[in-house]
Amino acid sequence: MTGAAGTVAGVIAPAAVAGDAAAVPRGRGPGRPGAPRDALRRELRGMWVATVENLDWPAEPGLSAAAQRAGLTAFLDEAVDRRLNAVVLQVRPSADALWPSPHEPWAACLTGVQGRDPGWDPLGTAVQEAHARGLELHAWFNPYRVANHTDLSRLSAAHPARLHPAWVLPYGGKLYYNPGLPEVRAFVQDAMLDAVRRYDIDAVHWDDYFYPYPVAGQSFADGPAYAKYGAGFPDKAAWRRDNTDKLVREMSGRIKALKPGVRFGISPFGVWRNASTDPLGSRTEAGVQTYDDLHADTRGWIKKGWIDYICPQLYWNIGFAPADYAELVPWWGEVVRGTGVDLFIGEALYKAGDPAQPAAWQDPAELSRHVDLAAGHDQARGHVYFSGNSVVRDRIGAMDRVVADHYQVRARPPR
Repeated sequence: MTGAAGTVAGVIAPAAVAGDAAAVPRGRGPGRPGAPRDALRRELRGMWVATVENLDWPAEPGLSAAAQRAGLTAFLDEAVDRRLNAVVLQVRPSADALWPSPHEPWAACLTGVQGRDPGWDPLGTAVQEAHARGLELHAWFNPYRVANHTDLSRLSAAHPARLHPAWVLPYGGKLYYNPGLPEVRAFVQDAMLDAVRRYDIDAVHWDDYFYPYPVAGQSFADGPAYAKYGAGFPDKAAWRRDNTDKLVREMSGRIKALKPGVRFGISPFGVWRNASTDPLGSRTEAGVQTYDDLHADTRGWIKKGWIDYICPQLYWNIGFAPADYAELVPWWGEVVRGTGVDLFIGEALYKAGDPAQPAAWQDPAELSRHVDLAAGHDQARGHVYFSGNSVVRDRIGAMDRVVADHYQVRARPPR
């Protein structure tokens, strides 16, 4: 299954996945379970719209510019109809771009041919049309993923990965930029900041891709970079975490220097570390821990103030023993407490009604219970739903239930 912000790992073991104008302030609607909220409380209500492999949009590659634009605005209209206030649009899915970037080719999801001009500016249009509807537009970037295959020759001739093959490593059937190379970190920041510079986006948004999810029997071949740059670190894992720290810290500083009003948010896999690994961790038994397996110290970034919001992908039902939603919401709430970092919760709408999922996900009220539970934790300031097509299709009415129970009137996003 596809996770909220790209490939999501399984809880027990990593599993590859295919992967505003001001709104009227509002609170929780009357009659719903739980105590009412302050009517002036701000909260984020968002949905991800994924473009990699045409997951949500465009519906297929090669559509006309008019058809692509109509499809995009249909998602924005859906967000308005659901009384959401933010759309998180994937604009750099595979080291390519949904705007006329001087650094990277046009995204393959638009025309079916990487580097081919689609005849319009999707990101520019998305910002304009979102703001016209009172929605925030968070631009979602993947820093290091190059391709969901390992054949450099399939990339466009002018792709930076072909021009700089030493920047790229194959792993798990995919291509990644090597996070251990300083020139790679500088390049990917430059590529993303071009969009910040050009457009009135409300936030830069990253998902859970840093170092890749572990693949059994394979090693990420960054030994030469470690030999060159790893002096002074106790082991390769510490060096890798420092590389990811540098990416986050540097990007944060550059965004604020360029446009102080643009927020920087990250949506990681939902478990930093299990308490059995680290007493500061959550009471979970997850098979993936971001600190250890993705070399991403998500808790540390919050404590150091490098990000403006965290949106952990809490893609498990209430009562799911290895990673209980009811355990993780308060854990993340305590992590952000007193830091000034907003906590939003990533929600697995795509699981609702999926017959392969546990019984809890067959109940249309499961996600509404998530919103109720989070409302009891003062640090939780909103929810983001994966993903656009799941919001539109709403297989068993789970999104309808959330809207009826909690989104009866509109709300301003936190600022």
